[in-house]
Amino acid sequence: MSKKLKLKGLDCANCAYKIENALKKEGFESASVNFATGELTIEGDIEKAKNIVKKVDSGVEVIEKEEHHHDCHDHGEDPKKMLYFIVPSLILFVIGVLLRYYYNYDNIFVFGIFVVGYMLVGWKVLRNAVVNSIHGNVFDENFLMTIATLGAFAIGEYPEAVGVMLFYMVGEFFQNLSINRSRKSIKGLLALKADYANLKIGDKTIKVKPEDVKVGDLILVKPGERVPLDGLVIEGSSTVDSSALTGESIPRVVKEGDELLSGILNLNGLLTVKVAKELKESTISRIFELVENASARKAKTERFITRFSRYYTPIVVGLAVLIATIPPLVFGEPLSNWVYRALVLLVISCPCALMLSIPLVYFGGIGKSAREGILVKGSNFLDALGKARIVAFDKTGTLTKGVFKTVQIVAKNSFNKDEILKFMALAEAHSSHPIANALKEAYGKEINENEIKEHEEIPGYGVRAKINGKEIMVGNDRLLHKFNIEHDTCHVKGTVVHVVVDGEYAGYIIISDEIKKDALETIQELRKLGVKKIVMLTGDSKDVAEEIAKKIGLDEFYAELLPEDKVNIIEKLGAEKENGTVVFVGDGINDAPVIARSDLGVAMGALGSDVAIETADIVIMDDKPSKLPLGIKISKKVQNIVMENIILILIVKLSFVLLGALGQVTIWGAIFADVGVALLAVFNSMRILK
Repeated sequence: MSKKLKLKGLDCANCAYKIENALKKEGFESASVNFATGELTIEGDIEKAKNIVKKVDSGVEVIEKEEHHHDCHDHGEDPKKMLYFIVPSLILFVIGVLLRYYYNYDNIFVFGIFVVGYMLVGWKVLRNAVVNSIHGNVFDENFLMTIATLGAFAIGEYPEAVGVMLFYMVGEFFQNLSINRSRKSIKGLLALKADYANLKIGDKTIKVKPEDVKVGDLILVKPGERVPLDGLVIEGSSTVDSSALTGESIPRVVKEGDELLSGILNLNGLLTVKVAKELKESTISRIFELVENASARKAKTERFITRFSRYYTPIVVGLAVLIATIPPLVFGEPLSNWVYRALVLLVISCPCALMLSIPLVYFGGIGKSAREGILVKGSNFLDALGKARIVAFDKTGTLTKGVFKTVQIVAKNSFNKDEILKFMALAEAHSSHPIANALKEAYGKEINENEIKEHEEIPGYGVRAKINGKEIMVGNDRLLHKFNIEHDTCHVKGTVVHVVVDGEYAGYIIISDEIKKDALETIQELRKLGVKKIVMLTGDSKDVAEEIAKKIGLDEFYAELLPEDKVNIIEKLGAEKENGTVVFVGDGINDAPVIARSDLGVAMGALGSDVAIETADIVIMDDKPSKLPLGIKISKKVQNIVMENIILILIVKLSFVLLGALGQVTIWGAIFADVGVALLAVFNSMRILK
């Protein structure tokens, strides 16, 4: 079983990669460091993992976390504490510069001022550099900054040595502020988690922790309180705000018999709720865990940046060594000049700008999507969403509301309407499909299950049941042909359910379903976003599918499909996708096979559904198809910011490496190339949160 560990003091993205890599080399098959949340997820010996983490980065403190427990106030170390060292160091730096350059003092006292100023901001870097080097972890930013600044002291450039370390720490300060902001934006979801539950015991109500409430217990949810656990309303009615979960801004009314999800805000009435799930299985806990763990599934760009930095830093360090040694040894050039150039390269070479800003963009994109009611289970899926070229929709509950109403009952032979309606309702008694619900609602009477002796589901066709000694079959037209039932109603316009009694055709019922308001808008937006083909896959009749396809402007539709037919069509569409992604959007329950088979499976309107959360790559938390183009827009914005950061960082870094080798850049310029460009990239990354 996986275990979460908190990595307190993890402020280096490159170190996060090194910790993860070291754990895997030491035999941990499952090891993932989430830099954005400062957490390590492993399967294996925790003490062994702690020792490995300490070897990689001695400045990181490993803290065990209780499973499923998240502290919404825990955002790591407070970056403002760094100011206690930065401000005095800055004051001493200014004094030292004034004494040396304005008053022309250059003695042991001035040297001491610079040393004290240096140690205030550099002691932690020096310590980590020594300890990490002993453990064989060379070429991290601590080592690079230590060599560069001590080298500057060695050639008498005290102000530059202190300035490099001081402004490096100022950069770290602003980076940590940005990281904390990103972490808070995700952990802010935990504000949805109630601190207590009002447990009802007899006539009394007591406040308890949500984790102490069991399935089947009764809880009261008062006006102004958040629902602590998933459950069913058994008494009362109220208006609730589910915007934080689903992105739906309009409050809705709940009443007796309605499902209530944890995290929803009760606005006015008093509700009595029967608990359906324990805290760790409740919606808000699962949402947070999905979002928090999403960073473990890295996008291709993130993986490339990780590999790139592995080679980039040693190459630049090797180049610095050559620059410092070859010209003085071969051409007799002044040693101090070329050492200075080498130090400039060392300052520039730190890979943290890339290692920090790119994961931060993806993490922010996942958080942004979650706040819009779109759960993305990994950076790789967020990337794939932006490359959608073919989108296939299920019909019922996805493009249509899935709320069916009986509009016509037609009896055949010697049967009457009441009989066939009763047979249908009894046969569908154990089904939760929207069509079955419509039939039971039309029957309107209490179903006596003692009348049902046998029940068999026939996937893709319908159901067969034994009712009062009669064999009843209820289903689509394919069911009639499968069992060779004589009938004269093959082409009825609309969604049709047929009934057969003891092998004799008894009649049919026509039911209607309404297209969702935003379905047409969704199709139009997808086309604007570059989707080349939009199709619909449905088990419903060809006539119904054709009518809906025309109304909302689909390119193609496939009707009267069995579950395996949908999988086959998705596989065929995959051959047409070119270099993009085939996306399937379904309800996440009866479309699980095709959701799993598509390049990107999206579960629509399936919040709280175990099947949806397990199978889909993306879960849209309400039933609005318009959330799909919104997700694509977020994905494309993430991709744009990532490319902006990569281009900005590489152009600046490589330009300064070249200029540094030619002696055209001072260490102050190198500081901009390192800290400055890192800050620009991080601030650019934060745009995704807006």
